[in-house]
Amino acid sequence: MKLVGWILISTLLGYGLFALGPLLGGFIAFGIVAGCIFRGLALLKELNEKLSVLVPDKDKVTEAYEKYINEKNA
Repeated sequence: MKLVGWILISTLLGYGLFALGPLLGGFIAFGIVAGCIFRGLALLKELNEKLSVLVPDKDKVTEAYEKYINEKNA
């Protein structure tokens, strides 16, 4: 039922922006869309930072190679 509610709210918002005219309504609609995109990107960056702490970047092959190089240089 939540999806239907958001669809109805979006429809009313779109109708309201259409009633404001193409210039003012277009600017407001662009601001809403751009704001949602930028907020989504910020959330993805935050999620990536939190997941990179939980999951190490190196795999076993890279660790073995670095260990080999360190032993070879020592």
